[in-house]
Amino acid sequence: MERVLGIGGYFLRASDPAALGAWYRDALGLDADENGLWQQGEGPTVFAAFESGTDYFGSRTQQTMLNFRVGDLDAMLAQLRAKGADVAAETQDMAGIGRFGWVTDPEGNRIELWQPA
Repeated sequence: MERVLGIGGYFLRASDPAALGAWYRDALGLDADENGLWQQGEGPTVFAAFESGTDYFGSRTQQTMLNFRVGDLDAMLAQLRAKGADVAAETQDMAGIGRFGWVTDPEGNRIELWQPA
């Protein structure tokens, strides 16, 4: 059986694609090139389906949620707050899994930040 090798892309609709791309670069340090190509660090990726009624993604209209691995969750959240980003006040710790925090991008997409254990 042929199998997928990894995630090849994540695509977002945006009212201002250039501004949203700049936010991901400037707020999160996602250094994609002019074609959107980004060489991510090696590490685990989680693929999970959630119940359709979940509130975990924020808005019920958001069908997917992007999760980024980070090295220092507290530093990333402080960086985002300093830039005026909409950062959730709470974080979550999961034993053996890691720590989680959330930010909402300028287009209203909730993003999860994960510091693996």
